Amino acid sequence: MKTVLVLGLVVLLVIGSAVAASSQTPEWIVYNLDNSGLPSNCVLCLAFDAQGNIWIGTEGSGLANFDGESWTVYNTGNSGLPCNYILCLAFDEQGNIWIGTEGGGLAKFDGENWTVYDTDNSGLPHYRVRSLAIDEQGNKWIGTWGGGLANFDGENWTVYDTDNSGLPSGCVQALTIDEQGSLWIGTVRGLAKFDGHNWTVYDTDNSGLPHDRVRSLAFDEQGNLWIGTIRGGLAKFDGETWTVYDTGNSGLPCNYVLCLTFDAQGNLWIGTDGGGLAVYREGGVILTGVQK
Repeated sequence: MKTVLVLGLVVLLVIGSAVAASSQTPEWIVYNLDNSGLPSNCVLCLAFDAQGNIWIGTEGSGLANFDGESWTVYNTGNSGLPCNYILCLAFDEQGNIWIGTEGGGLAKFDGENWTVYDTDNSGLPHYRVRSLAIDEQGNKWIGTWGGGLANFDGENWTVYDTDNSGLPSGCVQALTIDEQGSLWIGTVRGLAKFDGHNWTVYDTDNSGLPHDRVRSLAFDEQGNLWIGTIRGGLAKFDGETWTVYDTGNSGLPCNYVLCLTFDAQGNLWIGTDGGGLAVYREGGVILTGVQK
């Protein structure tokens, strides 16, 4: 299946507290190739900068920036971007955007200058960068497809793989950091937690994880970890108990969950591969938002 969240970029505008009131109908605005400066209808990742501008990683058409009025597109033809296939984005405390690509390694953009890290000029273990997370110390955690997990402190690289660590797979698809500073790692062979010293692995054999292919991760305000899987739907883990939402027991429109994010009201937005976009509201209600 083609891992595309929606056809084009979809933004939900909430008027007042409408997002929490199921009796009101929200307004959907769609940006696509026909009506905007979006360079592709295949959107793979999103990130907001400190000024509220949205950055959009596309499948094959580079990186776009939208400030609410104007669009700026960066690609291999007009910038230092090493690859037009953008898989993940993250901002550091200095406002630099870090960009993981499918074939060009990792790039950093400070608004003027581009720095590219690849397998030839750095300790990056693989040129396919699938996930990014930045901890409170400014270390960049980089999940690759086939090369395991890398840590970059600005000077030194440390690589964790299946040979030298408890990482269950060298294919890392999702990363997030909890309030205690532990790194949670979604792989194709389960979920791992790394506290800097110890590794804990959760899979379908030893936990309530519904599928070993973990594609997306997000923490809510209560510290619960939400886990999007390929084929197994969505799971919530509070540290002890697992709760699974799938097409058989909930309103989840598809069991292929590609991405997760929380809005300011605490609603969980769920991007799927084939079922469109869904919203999970407090109280356990999943509402399907946009269908492909």
